[in-house]
Amino acid sequence: MLKEPISWEDFNKIDMRVGTVISASPFEKAKKPAYQLTIDFGDDIGIKKTSAQITVLYGIEELIGKKVVAVVNFPPKQIANFMSECLILGSVDSTKVSLLHPDHDVTNGLSIS
Repeated sequence: MLKEPISWEDFNKIDMRVGTVISASPFEKAKKPAYQLTIDFGDDIGIKKTSAQITVLYGIEELIGKKVVAVVNFPPKQIANFMSECLILGSVDSTKVSLLHPDHDVTNGLSIS
């Protein structure tokens, strides 16, 4: 189902950036299987952490060094004993999440528009 339309002004408030996953580990205290990720968004934004329920399609080894897209201007959110600082983006099909990522090697911190 299509969601309610938003304005261009609303869309422009969302800060989506490219980053590189620099570490990943199982999130033992999560209610559903998840990883804790540390992502480098470059000099201007820096390092942010997030949790992601992406265990069905991704192993820890393949996440390290992977370029991803995330929303970096949400307020931090407490998830169990972990503070999530960004929202990694992916397409969701039931329990399978496929991460959004650039096709080419681009600079960390580049904006998505």
